[in-house]
Amino acid sequence: MSQQPPSDGWKHTGVRVVPGDQLDDNTPQTPGMHRAAAIDRARVGAQKLWAGTVHIHAGAKTGPHHHGPLESVIYVVSGRARMRWGERLEFVAEAGPGDFIYVPPFVPHQEINASPGEPLSCVLVRSDSEAVVVNLDIDPAEPPEGVAWIDPIHRPAR
Repeated sequence: MSQQPPSDGWKHTGVRVVPGDQLDDNTPQTPGMHRAAAIDRARVGAQKLWAGTVHIHAGAKTGPHHHGPLESVIYVVSGRARMRWGERLEFVAEAGPGDFIYVPPFVPHQEINASPGEPLSCVLVRSDSEAVVVNLDIDPAEPPEGVAWIDPIHRPAR
């Protein structure tokens, strides 16, 4: 099944390259981080996803928030991410360069730069072209409980 090419033959409605120095800062923000949009409906006509970057200064953390019904994927480019999540941010895990983080819909979470001297830089993709950010007022549990990744598909051999 293929679609008929548009009148421009896909020249301006096909592949889009968004230069890294031309991202859009006009996106919902959460205290402690800087989000910039690369791909969304307004910029490239995306219908089902949003993509951009997230930067957190060394030793900084974001305010608690969630993204409504959207799924999010965070890819750590550089630095060390510490993620807290749960109704009271009672769970914690860390990720480094090359790691992916999945955040399901409505999960309260907080990103923390676990490095005292290096910025945390990530690529972020969400499952809709609208940027949904719901900032929360949460009294975090201390200390949080560490949660390790368990692969539900590739179980270790016995």
